[in-house]
Amino acid sequence: MLAFCVTLGTAEAQVPRPSKYADLVRAELVTQESAVAPGATLTAGVRLTMKPGWHVYWRNPGDSGLPPEIAWTLPPGFSAGGIAWPAPERIPVGDLMNFGYEGEVLLTVPLTAPDSLGAGPVPLKAKVSYLVCERECVPGEATLSTSLPVAATGTSPRPDPRHAALFAQGRERLPVPAPWPVRMRQEGGTPVLDIDAPGLEARDVAFFPYSETALEHAAAQVATSDAAGLHLRLQRSSQADAAAPQADGVLTFTEETGSGPVRRAYALGTATPAPAAVSAPAAASPAAPAPTALAAGAAEAGGLWQAAILAFLGGLLLNLMPCVFPVLSIKVLSLVRHSGESPGRVRLHGLAYTAGVLATFLGLAGLLIALRAGGAQIGWGFQLQSPLVVAGLAYGLLAMGLSLSGVWHLGGRAAALGDGLARRAGLEGSFFTGVLATVVATPCTAPFMGAAVGYGLTQGAAVALAVFAALGLGLALPFALLTAWPAGLRRLPRPGAWMETLKGLLAFPLYLTVAWLVWVLSQQVGPAGLMAGLTGLVLVGFCAWAIERGRMAGPLARRGAQVAALLSLLGLAGLLAVLDRDRAGPVTVASADGIEPFTQARLDALLAAHRPVFVNMTAAWCITCQVNDRATLRAAAVQDAFKAHDVAQLKGDWTNQNPEITRVLEANGRSGVPLYLLYDGRGGVAVLPQILTESIMRDAVAALPAGTGPRAALP
Repeated sequence: MLAFCVTLGTAEAQVPRPSKYADLVRAELVTQESAVAPGATLTAGVRLTMKPGWHVYWRNPGDSGLPPEIAWTLPPGFSAGGIAWPAPERIPVGDLMNFGYEGEVLLTVPLTAPDSLGAGPVPLKAKVSYLVCERECVPGEATLSTSLPVAATGTSPRPDPRHAALFAQGRERLPVPAPWPVRMRQEGGTPVLDIDAPGLEARDVAFFPYSETALEHAAAQVATSDAAGLHLRLQRSSQADAAAPQADGVLTFTEETGSGPVRRAYALGTATPAPAAVSAPAAASPAAPAPTALAAGAAEAGGLWQAAILAFLGGLLLNLMPCVFPVLSIKVLSLVRHSGESPGRVRLHGLAYTAGVLATFLGLAGLLIALRAGGAQIGWGFQLQSPLVVAGLAYGLLAMGLSLSGVWHLGGRAAALGDGLARRAGLEGSFFTGVLATVVATPCTAPFMGAAVGYGLTQGAAVALAVFAALGLGLALPFALLTAWPAGLRRLPRPGAWMETLKGLLAFPLYLTVAWLVWVLSQQVGPAGLMAGLTGLVLVGFCAWAIERGRMAGPLARRGAQVAALLSLLGLAGLLAVLDRDRAGPVTVASADGIEPFTQARLDALLAAHRPVFVNMTAAWCITCQVNDRATLRAAAVQDAFKAHDVAQLKGDWTNQNPEITRVLEANGRSGVPLYLLYDGRGGVAVLPQILTESIMRDAVAALPAGTGPRAALP
């Protein structure tokens, strides 16, 4: 029981702390109308105010970056349209040219109300995700909300006077249809945009294509005018397809008028409309920044069943993952111990174990959903990003290992620990074995599990909990089936003296897990924190020794042992406070063997240079990641394949919280590591399996197209 008290007592969620980047963007949700009328359309806007020198992006970000995205949580019957993008600016960054906004921008979205409304107020909620850049790029997100009253029957909502000037300025920045004929022609391989506007006097002319690969964004755009109108010479992208570029985009220029210069913006061509703002039903938690192929089918009736089946299969396979191996000791001993009991009692142990697994999965999932709804950028396994949780697990497993080694006795009368369990035939022990199996299994991600969990976290809380319940059932099923088959258990040896030897041997996998957790802790804290964590292990050992000595002593010595154990626990709490203060920041992977630390800016730069890129999202506490890294990714054959195809390697370490890595995981429909992405340099990206082999990696690299391709943005 001490193991579980120590573990659960320190297993607090790590809530993101204020960042030095927190003031780069200020986001606000506003509406043009002061009320909402049934069946009417109102205009909502997300106002982004950037710190001087920083910028966010247009729908086509240019040579790097990502456009803002909005996920709406609206009452039933409401629908959200697409973002109306104001005319952007050209923002040079080194040799790259970005298209975006500096200072302030208002992104407006039409919201349509149903034909009937209740009494109100009407709640509106939006989660905006963005990338803000200067020389470096920082991902961010904000959860915004407001509410509007329902307009009286037969009346039209009036504009909100508080926001009238803001929306008026926003409308002035929106491009309008061009009043002249516009066409794109080829002149010796050079695209020329012709605007048939005789007598137009314009300067600072710029064309922003909707397509990301049609033109060279950083190339000079040379404008000339004659009697026929305005002509803009552009540079075709080397990666554009054979067809001539289309005149689809936004044209901006400054026109000289009698009252002075006026900035104009015109929408040209018949391009595909801007992507619609992401919307979600009222019960849904904020969605991930970009839907995946699986999440795209969320509205289909079979979406939940597909995710549940994948989660169930992932839970089954989780039993074979290295994370669960330490708990096999406890499971084996449990089966042997119960082999002599009645079939009904054995089945009860199986049900208790299953209940422990399900309760822990649902508890962790509920906490994860709540924290994400509050704006935290975290995913599955988030608790292991907390040094307190890692240290608590190490202390709990050490206490269990010492019990198996005979240092102290779980279930004796000392400090009343385990006395209740003995009276209740150990069903609580089976329940907490399920708890431990789940907690220790969370560092691993099994096949099928990543897509299912990623889907669940993009849906409402009920769907997410159903997916996690299916995952728990898969993990619990093998043990539950064994306990439901008494004939098989009767073939096991009867409990006897030989079990003491087996218990001693099975303690060592737990000690090995403690050593691994201490290594993880060393990646998360500084030297003072690591020393505090190691001292805590000594105190756990002393506490177990004192309790056992007191159990076999007289009343006075027993009371002294209890006091010593209590003082040890108090000292342990003080050490955890030191450990928490000495947390390290996000881990930066040192460049070695051609591997660079992952940043969005570095990925964009490599893809802009048309290089294929392998992105490895990992964490020190992810055993699957570590096995893949050592057994496959470091293999000479794989590294030779990377070098032969000039594949750049980026490694993102999620050991500690890193919102930039979290955003990439969510954008690919995942909520945890490992995640392996292989960009082909031509705009394509492949998501590789979570369990890697050398043949999988060699085949994936060999399938890369010859030559190079255009920059690929994050999915």
